[in-house]
Amino acid sequence: MTWNLDDFDYELPEERIAQQAVEPRDRARLLVAERRGGIVEHAHVSDLPRLLRPGDLLIGNATRVRPARLRGMKGTGGKAEALLLGPAGADRYEALVRCRGRLREGQGFVFERGARRVEARLEALAEDGRVVLSFAPGADPYALGEMPLPPYIARPTADRQDEERYQTVFARAPGSVAAPTAGLHLTAALLDDLRAAGVGWAEVVLHVGAGTFRPVTEDALHRGELHAEPFELPASTAEAIAETRARGGRVVALGTTTARVLESCARDDGGVEPGAGETRLFLRPGSRLRVVDGLLTNFHLPRSSLLLLVAAFAGRDRVLSWYREAVARSYRFYSYGDAMLIL
Repeated sequence: MTWNLDDFDYELPEERIAQQAVEPRDRARLLVAERRGGIVEHAHVSDLPRLLRPGDLLIGNATRVRPARLRGMKGTGGKAEALLLGPAGADRYEALVRCRGRLREGQGFVFERGARRVEARLEALAEDGRVVLSFAPGADPYALGEMPLPPYIARPTADRQDEERYQTVFARAPGSVAAPTAGLHLTAALLDDLRAAGVGWAEVVLHVGAGTFRPVTEDALHRGELHAEPFELPASTAEAIAETRARGGRVVALGTTTARVLESCARDDGGVEPGAGETRLFLRPGSRLRVVDGLLTNFHLPRSSLLLLVAAFAGRDRVLSWYREAVARSYRFYSYGDAMLIL
């Protein structure tokens, strides 16, 4: 069947978009569903030790979100904002810059936070809107940065609570400009409870890039290719998956970013090849998932690649019916929202 992005739209009242994270993390609500069936129950993330089985393996994305949003001014005056996407050479960074007027090479900026400030120069412009900013030798622009909250969280700047809550408790590898949001629900105590219940834990890394802020195009949908994102799947995780398969356990991906890594490294026998690189994999209805047996994921934006991945796993009509149920039952949506577990 040929799909269009309109097929993955749904209505969401604005008040259903979560503006603050639930405390504690694992008190977020959890819609539990069967992959080829219907909704099983309405629970909480703290119920995971009961919902998963001894011998299952839960895999999380251990990327760490960088404080990548800079605020300041153009050298000629006027507000400016930059989102750092990552290093682009010595003292240079790829970025998205927003300000009034046309961007041009050689343009200067001053970014500030509190009493600290750093100057930058626009060195290069790309057709897709990215730029290269250069900073003084040895300068660390991230030291002035704030958490890059998504635009649907409607407050002017990230606060101190966001610095903690827009980061998973197991984050270790800096590199993302957006959080792997399903992982935001786990606490250290819940991870201990899962281990005590016989559920294994393993990690991958996928650094969420600028593509997450851009809408999916019909062309990308039909080509089956997304923006590239760097990933790593350690040998220890490949071994844990093999051991899980051998004992008859299930591989449960904590979030769509984790699922994307696992399926990028998938073998036909349900195992994975360890390694690192970049993936452009676009999982959408019709894609075959070879590794993932279960998925814990947030409620995603309409027409997004994340929603299409969930639909690839459980079916478009089924997933959208669960979303309608979640709206009717006042679940909270998007990054700081509630979650669903599909088994």
